[in-house]
Amino acid sequence: MAKTGMNVGLDIGTTSVKVVVAEYVEGQMNIIGVGNARSEGLSRGIIVDIEKTVKSIKRAVKQAEEKAGIQIKSVNVGLPANLLEVENCQGMIAVNSESKEITDEDVRNVASAALVRSIPPERQIVSLLPQEFTVDGFDGIKDPRGMIGVRLEMFGVVFTGPKTIIHNTRKCVEKAGLGINELIISPLALTNTILSDGEKDFGTTVIDMGGGQTTTAVMHDKQLKFTHVNQEGGEFVTKDISIVLNTSLNNAEALKINYGDASVERTSASEEFPVDVIGKNEPIKVDEHYLSEIIEARLEQIFEKSKEVLDEIDALVLPGGVVLTGGAASLPGVVELASDIFETNVKLYVPNHMGLRNPVFANAISIVEYSSTLNEIYHIAKSAITGERSMTMSIQNVQERKPEKIPEEIHYDNDHEKNENVKDKVKDFFSNIFD
Repeated sequence: MAKTGMNVGLDIGTTSVKVVVAEYVEGQMNIIGVGNARSEGLSRGIIVDIEKTVKSIKRAVKQAEEKAGIQIKSVNVGLPANLLEVENCQGMIAVNSESKEITDEDVRNVASAALVRSIPPERQIVSLLPQEFTVDGFDGIKDPRGMIGVRLEMFGVVFTGPKTIIHNTRKCVEKAGLGINELIISPLALTNTILSDGEKDFGTTVIDMGGGQTTTAVMHDKQLKFTHVNQEGGEFVTKDISIVLNTSLNNAEALKINYGDASVERTSASEEFPVDVIGKNEPIKVDEHYLSEIIEARLEQIFEKSKEVLDEIDALVLPGGVVLTGGAASLPGVVELASDIFETNVKLYVPNHMGLRNPVFANAISIVEYSSTLNEIYHIAKSAITGERSMTMSIQNVQERKPEKIPEEIHYDNDHEKNENVKDKVKDFFSNIFD
């Protein structure tokens, strides 16, 4: 599917709401507008106050509209990985038409057959990604339409999430006067966008260090295989500084940004700076070595929790190593600390778009890029979820606005034996992860 037209991504984060407006010209993405507003109404990545969140979305959208010189009507929205579940699915049907030529309706029907499953009342299907089709035993087909066959099979991946998170996200976006083109699972978009083809194929771990939570995602064989959410993020580092130094949260955040380093070994006890302390008339002197000890302790705890779950599935033996991104990953020394803990290759991903060269924008940009790659087969399969019979493949994202109307971990069964051979361990794990 050619990348054309305008695309808007909305990332509703714990500390900030980001909006990215991108225009595709001859397949090349040009970012023409950005909005970044402080979040209100979210806690640890989850919406807890709809009205406050709506106001934050409106502020970010207004900034993006002013910079892009357009009015935004609809957006692609990122969903967090909290309580996300993913599993393989398979469906099979007999081709309906008399000519036995496979049509859009056949693809929709086989997708519906793949979705026949028991889902708890508190959950709902978020997305269905077709992986391949088989026509009369011939496999490896990406688009079966127009082919002749009697039996059509589809193999794909289905994602389900909590109804509460999905409903609250939709509610906030709609109350902000916006339509929703796609609900995009954030770690799915992130891993597909920031990793190279080799990293996606051979296997890589991506750790998104947000303000309210840290999301660990593993991609292998070009599929998102595993995610884990740790309810700790950059905000917890700020709170630790505030508590230990007895200073306000605003002062603590400024200290983290201006003097903070995640690696104690990189700092000096002779470098000091003033800190306003509650209850004292004069600032006290604190050295960067002491500040770094506070920061390192919390980040080490965050990484250790990620390492614990990654060790359980032997994901750290994957050749791609670990890629860090997110606002909290921009702190100096984070890569060095992560390398020591994970004992594998670690690198930092920073977007290369002009004016957005900061990991804090990684999710918003990935939502835009990923949504632009969704093809007709995806939209037909999606209609099996939504019940819509006709799908408009080319969506106009930016139009004149209409008047407004008044979460945990993914658990997989992993029964493979821990072989001493690295290749066998990786092969065993990822061949059985969905069993």
